[in-house]
Amino acid sequence: MPRAARKKSATNIYHIMIRGINYQNIFVDNEDNKKFIDTLARYRKDIEYEIYAYCLMGNHIHLLLKEGNEELANMMKRIGASYVYWYNWQYNRKGHLFQDRFKSEPVENDTYFLTVLRYIHQNPVKAGLADNIEAYKWSSYKEYIMQAEIVNTDFVLAMFAEDRDKALERFQKFNMEANNDKCLEITAERKTISDKEIRQLVLNKYNIEPAKLHNEKPKTQTEVLKY
Repeated sequence: MPRAARKKSATNIYHIMIRGINYQNIFVDNEDNKKFIDTLARYRKDIEYEIYAYCLMGNHIHLLLKEGNEELANMMKRIGASYVYWYNWQYNRKGHLFQDRFKSEPVENDTYFLTVLRYIHQNPVKAGLADNIEAYKWSSYKEYIMQAEIVNTDFVLAMFAEDRDKALERFQKFNMEANNDKCLEITAERKTISDKEIRQLVLNKYNIEPAKLHNEKPKTQTEVLKY
């Protein structure tokens, strides 16, 4: 079955999630995290994309960025391939590191933009990896509070106020707010169930003997699902 076409953002801004194959860790130690951030920085200069937020978790990555002078798919392919090449060399391994292609969703208004940004910064806290967002080392939150390195903090802070001090105060308060935001959650892929598996589920549920079903008119998958 062909893959669904990736949704194009009218603003060229996307929330992206990359995860390790079979949920394996893609960052073993601090050097790995530093290398991925360096890779983001290197390609940012080349492709001229903008980063607004990032968070490197053990087995997945969240990014909030704006497309640069290359299409999103090609841009992410270059970033991913560069990191995987280094990772495989570093750990004397071969093969894939990331699960399938990256996931993305368009971010097309200010409200959802800020929702995604807060979701990314709160990800380590909700996952139990940090007591608060300030304590987590591998997210972009520190670039807003301390010094920007690869993140366009001016773009985001301007959404809170013209005065930088007031904007930063409101930014911190917003990011600390408790919420139930869910954006590109990392969940197991839904398994496609075959006709044979559906038939067996029906047999088990209704205690039907296979022979009885053989005497009936065969049902299509759609008809069986009506049960």
